[in-house]
Amino acid sequence: MAQNLVNALSLGSLDALIAIGIALLFSIMGLINFAHGELVMIGGYALLWFAALPFAVAAVLVVAVVIGCGLAMERLAFRSVRGATGETLLMTSFALSLFVQGGVLLFEGANPKSADVLGSLGAGVEVAGLSVGKLDIAIVGVTAVLLLGLAWFLRATPLGLQMRAAAEDFRMARALGVRANLVVAAAFGMSGAFAAIAAIFLVARTGTLTPAMGLSPVLTGFVAVVLGGLGRLWAAALGAFVLALLSVMLQAYLPGEMAPYRDALVYLGIVVILMFRPHGIAGRPGAVRV
Repeated sequence: MAQNLVNALSLGSLDALIAIGIALLFSIMGLINFAHGELVMIGGYALLWFAALPFAVAAVLVVAVVIGCGLAMERLAFRSVRGATGETLLMTSFALSLFVQGGVLLFEGANPKSADVLGSLGAGVEVAGLSVGKLDIAIVGVTAVLLLGLAWFLRATPLGLQMRAAAEDFRMARALGVRANLVVAAAFGMSGAFAAIAAIFLVARTGTLTPAMGLSPVLTGFVAVVLGGLGRLWAAALGAFVLALLSVMLQAYLPGEMAPYRDALVYLGIVVILMFRPHGIAGRPGAVRV
């Protein structure tokens, strides 16, 4: 049981990085960004571009590239439709996702590529009788630091307070002097940073890159956001950990003949939770909090 909890903590930490990036944009703009998965994918390929550099330098450059891509998305694709309906924003993000994925297909090809990232963390260590991978420890530790740092930023800095005000009531915040362009750009930049770090750990775990590599993680992230409660960043992280716990426990305890149905049973569990908590585990009707 304890080993399963450790595994769920690691998986949930990786999912939380992606869910937080999605929830940031939704809380401020009401945007469900399908193109967030492409930011993860760009981060993965950027690791290949900088593979010859020391890892620390490469990681910083990967984060910078993905933040730049996030800012470019906001300026070129979303700023002009910021006041549009949710459906328009959704279709814009979907079209942008297809466009970016098509561009990577054109320049990188469709064949999977391999990458050896953080190979030194491949071994495991014994902690209190449990086998814990060094990579898992890194994922959990970095995620914890980032979540605590984000919480501090949103509560203790002028820009963070402006972002919280915009999440409460964007129009009223603008009327009170909140700089809308700065707040939205900051949200896209921070979303890109979380996507980049998630990409580094995802590639370290799988060792494989494809133009569609962001699809599965971003779908999991969306589910985690809905499960936790739309509009609350900490709830998005909570949803990611609950989703990971469901997945790991079913994988551990399902009979062998039921293993192919694990994912279906995970989503059945989510449906049951939402039947009793339709606004998410920590959500409230109409609530938007960061």
